[in-house]
Amino acid sequence: MIIGVPKEIKNNENRVALTPAGAHELVNRGHVVQVQSTAGEGSGFSDQDYIEAGATILPDIESTYAKSEMIIKVKEPIEAEYKLIKKDQLLFTYFHFASYEPLTHAMIKSGAICLAYETVEKADRSLPLLVPMSEVAGRMSIQEGAKYLEKPLKGRGILLGGVPGVKPAKVLILGGGVVGTQAAKMAAGLGADVTIMDVNLPRLRYLDDVMPANVHTMVSNTYSIKEAIKDSDLIIGGVLIPGAKAPKLITREMLKDMRPGTVLVDVAVDQGGCIETCTPTTHAEPTFIIDDVVHYCVANMPGAVPYTSTLALTNATLPYAIQLAEKGWKKACKDNNDLKLGLNVINGKIVYKAVADAFGLNYESVENFL
Repeated sequence: MIIGVPKEIKNNENRVALTPAGAHELVNRGHVVQVQSTAGEGSGFSDQDYIEAGATILPDIESTYAKSEMIIKVKEPIEAEYKLIKKDQLLFTYFHFASYEPLTHAMIKSGAICLAYETVEKADRSLPLLVPMSEVAGRMSIQEGAKYLEKPLKGRGILLGGVPGVKPAKVLILGGGVVGTQAAKMAAGLGADVTIMDVNLPRLRYLDDVMPANVHTMVSNTYSIKEAIKDSDLIIGGVLIPGAKAPKLITREMLKDMRPGTVLVDVAVDQGGCIETCTPTTHAEPTFIIDDVVHYCVANMPGAVPYTSTLALTNATLPYAIQLAEKGWKKACKDNNDLKLGLNVINGKIVYKAVADAFGLNYESVENFL
């Protein structure tokens, strides 16, 4: 199979979808890997690294799309890329369709096969291609939140871990999944007073057992969230419903109950966000302020630490990319239910129900295409 790796062009997106080691593995199996020139530079990989791995370097994004049967990316195609995508071309990347209707319509129009990292799902309901980036984003949420709590950046002016004689900051984490767990680890390690809220009682029991003493758990409901936000300094939104829009747990009305300088970090923003007032921002302009509350809503947080993120992502995606290259998407998805659940759009039809439901569009069973 001819596999293309274009350079990411989303704002400040420095990751690349495939490391030279990943390219080498695919080339060794007899596939052709074509990498757009400088695609790996942001992650610390030169064109020469890819050449030595056996890949071919192409001069521009147009030729990368034109000559490839499968495109492996990190982020969803943006408008400039829509016209480059061909009918029957396989796109293997993060899409987060439910958060952006124009992308959904563009991919329907393209006739391409869209296999989304974020909906590849194992039998135990885990999301193996979302986990590594959720781990990065969860840890980064505390790093960024701590920074924006500083007074020059319009935060409350509070040190996350406090000092002897001064209480630490209070961190509220909505969601006890991968993002929430990693955020809690980081916040607890810095000495903050941490509360994790979730609707899943068995998950809260587990977290209560494994987390240090400065992490507390609480069942999530509207009343308890309203109470908890009143004295929280940093609030992390880490709620996910696979393939669907995130539920709005914090409304615009609730902002008036927060103290000036409170910081909100909505990690769920690429799925629509779980904080009503959050809209996607970029690394160039990561925050905005509403009612004296700082909102950090960067939709590609791991793009700021591309070396770590690229290695973590390729570790997870490469085994699936090999299956797609070796068997073709139809047979690979027939043989592996994890991959089948990743199919979102096929030849102009939506085959993932949560995406169809998000926009009131027609849904077709994926089985019709296999």
